[in-house]
Amino acid sequence: MNSPSKRRKKNDSRPAPVAHRNLDFFFRKQNQPDGVNGHSTQNRDPTSTAAADADRSSSEHALTDEELAWKLQEEWTREDGQQTGKRDNTEEEETRTAAEDREHKASEDREEFVAAALDHPTPEPQPSSDGTKKGLLGLQSTASEEDKTTLTVPFDQSPLTFDPTQYVSELKKHWAADGGDASYALLTRCFVLVNSTQSRIKIVDTLVNCLRLIIEADPDSLLPAVWLATNSIAPPYISQELGLGGSAISKALKKVCGLDGSGLKSLYDKHGDAGDVAFEAKKKQSFTLRKPKPLTIKSAYQTLVKIANSKGQGSVEQKQRLVDRLLQDARGPEESRYIVRTLVQHLRIGAVKTTMLIALGRAFQLSRPEGADFPVREAAQLAKLKKEELAIVWSKAEEVVKTCFARRPNYNDLVPGLLEVGVSDELLLRCDLALHIPLRPMLGSITRDLSEMLTKLQGRDFSCEYKYDGQRAQVHCDERGKVSIFSRHLEVMTDKYPDLVALVPEIRGDGVSSFILEGEVVAVDRNTGELRTFQTLTNRAKKDVDIGTIQIDVCLFAFDLMYLNGEQLLDRPFRERRGLLRSMFVEKEHHFTWVKSIDATSADSDVVLEFFKSATDIKCEGIMVKVLDNVPNPDLVGPGEPEQADKDEALTPAPVTPSKKDKKSARKSQVEKEQEKEKGTRRKALLSTYEPDKRLDSWLKVKKDYATSADTIDLIPVAGWHGQGRKAKWWSPILLACRNPENGSLEVVTKCISGFTDKFYQANKEKYAEGGDNVLGSKPSYIEYSAYEPDVWFEPQEVWEMAFADITLSPTYTAAIGLVNEDRGLSMRFPRFLKVREDKGIEEASTSEFLASLYRKQEARIQATGGQSTVATMGEGEGDREFEE
Repeated sequence: MNSPSKRRKKNDSRPAPVAHRNLDFFFRKQNQPDGVNGHSTQNRDPTSTAAADADRSSSEHALTDEELAWKLQEEWTREDGQQTGKRDNTEEEETRTAAEDREHKASEDREEFVAAALDHPTPEPQPSSDGTKKGLLGLQSTASEEDKTTLTVPFDQSPLTFDPTQYVSELKKHWAADGGDASYALLTRCFVLVNSTQSRIKIVDTLVNCLRLIIEADPDSLLPAVWLATNSIAPPYISQELGLGGSAISKALKKVCGLDGSGLKSLYDKHGDAGDVAFEAKKKQSFTLRKPKPLTIKSAYQTLVKIANSKGQGSVEQKQRLVDRLLQDARGPEESRYIVRTLVQHLRIGAVKTTMLIALGRAFQLSRPEGADFPVREAAQLAKLKKEELAIVWSKAEEVVKTCFARRPNYNDLVPGLLEVGVSDELLLRCDLALHIPLRPMLGSITRDLSEMLTKLQGRDFSCEYKYDGQRAQVHCDERGKVSIFSRHLEVMTDKYPDLVALVPEIRGDGVSSFILEGEVVAVDRNTGELRTFQTLTNRAKKDVDIGTIQIDVCLFAFDLMYLNGEQLLDRPFRERRGLLRSMFVEKEHHFTWVKSIDATSADSDVVLEFFKSATDIKCEGIMVKVLDNVPNPDLVGPGEPEQADKDEALTPAPVTPSKKDKKSARKSQVEKEQEKEKGTRRKALLSTYEPDKRLDSWLKVKKDYATSADTIDLIPVAGWHGQGRKAKWWSPILLACRNPENGSLEVVTKCISGFTDKFYQANKEKYAEGGDNVLGSKPSYIEYSAYEPDVWFEPQEVWEMAFADITLSPTYTAAIGLVNEDRGLSMRFPRFLKVREDKGIEEASTSEFLASLYRKQEARIQATGGQSTVATMGEGEGDREFEE
């Protein structure tokens, strides 16, 4: 017999409709006395049936399946509890009555359940006697019990009125349920308040109060809190990068918040910030299958460290699991927002390095951990001081903390020291220079031209040095011969320059055991010694360079010595440091030498000008000018000149580290400096010591670009428009912004269409291609701009050097608003692109304060020449007309 042929399946076939039944239908089936499992229902009362149907209909409309699920969970839990209570009965009694009791009880309780479901709120499932939750359902509410104390701590109060002791005991009780560590919610509360203000004073006060509360309530959480607030997990010289792409965070948001791809893209297109997307996604989530484990400050930081340390095979999956867990444990939208911002390394709360150091200095003036005995100040006493007196108190503590961090830039050293000894001379000893830990480099101030430089250094002996077009390097060597090389950003470059590492034994003199020196690494032609450009140097591999395959040779031009044979030299005059460098080390032609220099005074203008020309002729950027001695040259001070500040310096000997008392007394307080600067009655003191992480007039740089009588500024490209005519296929104009270091935002300054080549336009359009990884869906919230909506927003990632004609007040652009004019920001007329600053990251772009300083210099120059200001206020739309012209 042949098998029956299969029926051909039609293309238009559709599955048979299936009635979806909820939990209430299940209970109706259980309670039907006659019609269950197909039994006859003909004897049922139609009136009661209709009433029951009406009740069931009302119940279905009143409760969702989710709410009914909660009711069922409660019922099963109650049944389990009652059954557990019967275990004390004899086995014989249970056997005889169990079936009858369960049937009767189940019938009654199910009827009560359906009736009560309409009138009672949905409870969460309760644990049974053994602490576990019974039943098949395991839904958990994401809205866990709120810590109302944390949510209402007034961190934005003045530190002189804020009292952490009012909240410590209550917070500790709440934290005790989760292990006793400070909750991440506390840090989130601080972030929310900081993010809600543009006031630098409020930002600092909020951070100070948050740090004080952690110091007094849970000092062990202070270090991870500082790392999290500064948006990092380790110092730059320790390679600990999260290494997360956008896909990891997207996957976590989809999984944790129940989003699909289109939903996530829609949120991102609307908000443009990953943290804001997480906020909205978490806000819409109401249930999860796993109860969140409350995040603590410690656990959040430790998870980030685990992510950074995940290497090798399987690391991608491991990182993904850790990211998922962080977002699952984040309680509420705000925690999710800042966890995601931390993961993308853009926290945007304005807690940059300087702000955090100021906050730490002030916090440890007012609070100390339990058991510590270092002195603190009474807030009530400080409240009685005048504003200027209080500023002096704060500035002394801040200066100590900044000095420690500049010499040893690692919170792992600074914070434990503060917890043990507070802001003290002992802290300076603990955080002094150390080999293989880079100190932050000293920086030079910018001058417009040689005449300005000579005016600033009137009466001083100084050294002029070639400013080579290379990469600044800090070289460390210990007694065992171990060598470390660091960049100006404190990143490790030892593997990049194995030829320099091999060179150290040859250049170290007989009496040198250990040292820290600084110089410029420049690409050279080894045969002729001819200097090559910085772009040539950038073509060299950045790590794991094989010394046998090096094609781009370099020479180290040394210019300073900060540490020698176990003794730090920062407080020695530059003349002495330079003398030790040149006498204790050995030159090697085209490998290691000193920067070319001459010594001069302000009377040697012709010699200096000739030296400047010789520097630019051999492809140097310009010259560096450095004060040689702390004491001014009395033969160079003319009659009637304001020499009092220099006399003060002459009377004060160079301080000896680690004591800073003499040094601080020799220098004016920061407040006094600012007051004298505004009054213009006295010159700023010029010391020839090496001042890590400071930009002072004792080091001045004169670059060939400045010599053309035009300032330059480093800006970040943030957006663009489709060009017109010949430029229709490119982005033109391009919107540029400067940094506001106080709140982490980018403030738009100007548009630019000048200085670009067609080749650059094409490369720029490819880099910022629509729909590409470097383009954002909408304006990020950290960019301040509201006019002339661009066609595309760029991911901020590079710095451009810009020239311009002059700076104007603008009602459109908000850059530096409040620094020069209360109602208007600053913009630039006729901006022109010069080059991409490949040696700078966006955190080193020019600040709004720098822009304001250029404006003030411009106005002062105009007044000095007696001319009228050509800098009219730019009207609405005037900048755009300039571009059209």
